[in-house]
Amino acid sequence: MYATQRTTRSAAARAVAAVALLSVPGPHVFPEAMDALDAGLNVMIFSDNVPLAQEITLKEAAARRGLIVMGPDCGTALIGGAGLGFANAVRPGPVGIVAASGTGAQQLMCLLDAAGAGVSHVLGVGGRDLSPEVSGRSALSALAALDADPGTELIVLVSKPPAPQVLDLIREAARRMDTPVVFALPMPGEDDLTRAAEKVLTTLGRTVPEWPRWTAARRPATMAGRALRGLFAGGTLRDEAEMIARDVLGWDLEARGHRFTDFGDDAYTRGRAHPMIDPTLRLEALRAEAADPGCGVLLLDVVLGHGAEQDPAAALAPAVADAVRDRPDLAVAVSLCGTPADPQDRDRQAAALCEAGADVFGSNAQATRHALRMVEGVSA
Repeated sequence: MYATQRTTRSAAARAVAAVALLSVPGPHVFPEAMDALDAGLNVMIFSDNVPLAQEITLKEAAARRGLIVMGPDCGTALIGGAGLGFANAVRPGPVGIVAASGTGAQQLMCLLDAAGAGVSHVLGVGGRDLSPEVSGRSALSALAALDADPGTELIVLVSKPPAPQVLDLIREAARRMDTPVVFALPMPGEDDLTRAAEKVLTTLGRTVPEWPRWTAARRPATMAGRALRGLFAGGTLRDEAEMIARDVLGWDLEARGHRFTDFGDDAYTRGRAHPMIDPTLRLEALRAEAADPGCGVLLLDVVLGHGAEQDPAAALAPAVADAVRDRPDLAVAVSLCGTPADPQDRDRQAAALCEAGADVFGSNAQATRHALRMVEGVSA
């Protein structure tokens, strides 16, 4: 669908140079997207709650026109340095990302930026693209576009757990490409996002750094035997945390009181903004979990970047401070996904959360393992 000849101009940027970004209620986006495709535009659909049959129809129509549909429920893209949706301010570099996960893409972008590697393009494809029904239609097109891009030396594919038969299809397509592909998938036997980033750096011959971390001065009493409660805005960050917890603790997490909730799930965003914009529901849950004596550790993600809440620590840090003041035996770990160049300033956010009593990590996987060590006293 895209020319494979390498030119001095970015093939990925050329492939999606004209993009219509649609953010209307999901049940009403289909005719708008079809109009954009008919006009020769690639389409990024930010909207969620779009019927599955309409997604398939749109992606088939895009393929016939030599275009890409990014989404539905595509929250993040970065094309030639221009961020769309929730996108972090990252340095340019040799790594292209195909993302069936917005916050998964953002975590990779931020880790690579912290390592000095940088990103060429991020092509989001929507969280359902690797489902059996959609069968990776947009992911395959995005991989081909990045493979034809002379500025992309390595590609990372990040997704929520894909259908096995679709993952096999994607792996086979990756084997036929000239550009190496690394997979970052929150599922058993696969690399978590941080390990995938480290694999990218090693493949490129770059040094793996110490990932950013900020440690709170307070040290709560032991939380062994109490529950870990994960309250997430990012679905893939939630999935990754749960995967790591199951790998360490076994598969009976719920029976032992451990819970991981994605407040960005469609069930929580009907009629309201995403929690990266409106934290109300998650703050209510934080207060409720902190009041539960069975809860020993709270694990939260904070995702920065363009489009996200302007100052998340302004509301979250006081809530954390109140929780640990009322519960001296409660620990809080925060996964902070962002860069120093983001509008919210990663380091300023980290300082505020750390002062409130949270241990803060630039790596979601490291934050999760830290939380597991506190709540179970085990090696993670």
